[in-house]
Amino acid sequence: IVQHILLDMPSLAFFTTYALLVLFWAEIYYQARAVSTDGLKPSFYTINAVVYVIQITLWLILWWKPISILVILSKMFFAGVSLFAALGFLLYGGRLFLTLQRFPVESKARRKKLQEVGYETTICFSCFLIRCVMMCFNAFDKAANLDVLDHPILNFIYYLMVEILPSSLVLFILRKLPPKRGITQYHPIR
Repeated sequence: IVQHILLDMPSLAFFTTYALLVLFWAEIYYQARAVSTDGLKPSFYTINAVVYVIQITLWLILWWKPISILVILSKMFFAGVSLFAALGFLLYGGRLFLTLQRFPVESKARRKKLQEVGYETTICFSCFLIRCVMMCFNAFDKAANLDVLDHPILNFIYYLMVEILPSSLVLFILRKLPPKRGITQYHPIR
């Protein structure tokens, strides 16, 4: 059970981190459409809480009575979480991309944001879709086992493909942050 927790906990944190990006894009999209975003953050917290509670429950059941069908169920649950994350990126990243594409002002900054959203959507969707497919293979094929602590090279290659490389690419795309604004004096509105 400790092995399952050690291998699944970083993936849960990875899911939560990237779900924040989906939340950010959803907020931008709905604000651009003048739709209320009041329900987005509670939905984000609820979805994450449900994912963590189900995963912790599966770990506890596996600890109490390790049945092979529960291991398969746990892996398929993780594959489902990855699939929904991929669909979230496709839905909100695609919507934001299309919204930015329809924006009438032709500027270099708009093109750059359009490219950033397009690249990030493609990278993150691919990353979570690959993770979903690999977890499905892992659940039903013993030869495709991803939980190989005794083979650190194989583990490194898997996590390089589904976590390290996508994170590095997203950080590279977002490397230029806007400049800090200085503190300005208070000016009354006339």
